[in-house]
Amino acid sequence: MKILAKYGWMILGVMLVFFCVPDAMAQCSICTKTASQLGPESAKGLNAGILYLMAVPFALGGVIGYRWWKSNGLTEDENA
Repeated sequence: MKILAKYGWMILGVMLVFFCVPDAMAQCSICTKTASQLGPESAKGLNAGILYLMAVPFALGGVIGYRWWKSNGLTEDENA
């Protein structure tokens, strides 16, 4: 129960971002040209793959940054 209380807002925020954000077009010019030649269904798959490959490093960086920030955080006694 403590885990839910501790991470509940963060989990809720991540879920809202995943479910409320509309489809994004995340293609460079070369990928856009390739996707236009493949057709609409393959272009959706290519776009989903690009978004997946982009999200993983950002998520890892966020987790590492958050843990670093929490481990180096100052307590009330150290601020005085």
